Amino acid sequence: MANNLFIAIVTRKIHYASLLCFLLAVIVQTEAQSKLNIPNTSFSPGAIWPDNNGLHINAHGGGIWYQNGIYYWFGEHKIEGKKGNSAQVGVHCYSSKDLYNWADEGVVLKVSDDPKSDITKGSIIERPKVVYNKETKKYVMWFHLELKGKGYAAALAGVAVSDKITGPYQYLKSLRANAGKMPFYPHGTPETEKVNCADTFNKANKFFYRDFAGGQMVRDMTIFMDDNGKAYHVFSSEENYTLQIAELDAGYTGYTGKFARVYIGHQTEAPALFKRNGIYYMIGSGCTGWAPNEARWFTAASIWGPWTFHGNPCKGPDAQLTFNGQSTFVLPVEGKKDAFIFMADKWEPQNAIDGRYLWLPILFKDDDIQINWLDKWNLQIFDQ
Repeated sequence: MANNLFIAIVTRKIHYASLLCFLLAVIVQTEAQSKLNIPNTSFSPGAIWPDNNGLHINAHGGGIWYQNGIYYWFGEHKIEGKKGNSAQVGVHCYSSKDLYNWADEGVVLKVSDDPKSDITKGSIIERPKVVYNKETKKYVMWFHLELKGKGYAAALAGVAVSDKITGPYQYLKSLRANAGKMPFYPHGTPETEKVNCADTFNKANKFFYRDFAGGQMVRDMTIFMDDNGKAYHVFSSEENYTLQIAELDAGYTGYTGKFARVYIGHQTEAPALFKRNGIYYMIGSGCTGWAPNEARWFTAASIWGPWTFHGNPCKGPDAQLTFNGQSTFVLPVEGKKDAFIFMADKWEPQNAIDGRYLWLPILFKDDDIQINWLDKWNLQIFDQ
């Protein structure tokens, strides 16, 4: 009798414990689902940023294209660990109507299973940017491409196209920039700043001449669309010592051969361009591998320059390290005057998937810019 009573008591306790665990699980799941359904109403730079599925947005080194009331965010899809620094999946896309809340549109450019493909799994696909060509009615994606197992030696641009903004994108080709072409110089450029064919060993020009016949290197990059519909490919080149701005052809899938060299002889990467009141602005960074460094900004009255260097636009904690991030894009906010968002990535090379996004407002004083650190902010800051 005692044994039966003991068994009954133990059984009842196990039942209650199981019931309690079940109820706790339901509460946790309900709370998580509740949080998932609460829309974001602000930006929290550096925090986990869930998409509509509750997963951290996976669109690193990205750019945004706005169309018909919707923003489309394209970026590198990362996986866990160091392996995530190479392309194991492809380019991811998200969509949003308010910039705070993003819906997963899936992987729109997939790596190839063909080991002979330039974009085979394990290659490097970085900083994808998408623009729409009204004449061809094609969406065109450009990205920095490195061949599998070759490190960063290839320094290629990759091009893919799609009939739909959310893909799938078909890989077209890879190339270096403007093979056999000489730079364009704006009126008034001093002769001392022009390429001197007799001085091929000049440190500031030696990489340009090395790559003259085969095409200029393409590394960190962006695509800039001007008011008149012309598009430009902007990229680190010449072993990252010089930025180049190259005009794209009518179909946005190649070059016209016209290009300029910017900030010659200095190591600059991570270019991001925008235009305000007829002035071109460019934000970039120095070159310190994956480690953050001080941002830098430039202005010009023409896309071709001359470009004026202005120093570091960042203010606040860790401003000298760009808040521990690096520029990737500047986003104009639709429907708001002088509203531009500085988009940066906080890279985590030891665990690539944990890269965070640093979005901050760009503030203007006349034609000067400033980027202040904010723990939390929303678009109302542009209404002040």
